[in-house]
Amino acid sequence: MMNRFQRVRARVFLTLKGLWQRMTVGARVMVVDGDKVLLIRHNHIPGWQFPGGGVGPGETVEEAGARETEEETGYRPVGPMQLFGIYHNSSVVTNRDHVAFFICTKFEKAFEHKGNFEIAEIGWFDRRSLPSGVTPATSQRIDEYFDKAEKRAIWGY
Repeated sequence: MMNRFQRVRARVFLTLKGLWQRMTVGARVMVVDGDKVLLIRHNHIPGWQFPGGGVGPGETVEEAGARETEEETGYRPVGPMQLFGIYHNSSVVTNRDHVAFFICTKFEKAFEHKGNFEIAEIGWFDRRSLPSGVTPATSQRIDEYFDKAEKRAIWGY
């Protein structure tokens, strides 16, 4: 158990290190119902993809994934989700981002999400009949999960 001084020193060190390295962590969740997956389409980012977003202070990656899933779709994960993998997101914006990817097979409908300023559309799609415009990362994760394709280390936007 750390004493107060050790906790403060660790917090300062980790905060400075985080500012220096500017690493970010996000969480994405594939909600699965049989052969169907739940996808969203943002208003400000092209393509169909899994719900998810950044991990907030004081949140675990699983908590962030569950929160974002409910906020963006109206579906609430029930119980623990399976951590499927951690991917390096080497997009054009930054090369310091990582994505924790979860599989959710137990969920409940918390509310009817009708879209908002962030989310344009939400839909359930058969994994063999995905909508036009699915992001490469989304397609790759579906192949990895359902078809046991070799996992890639890169998220793949």
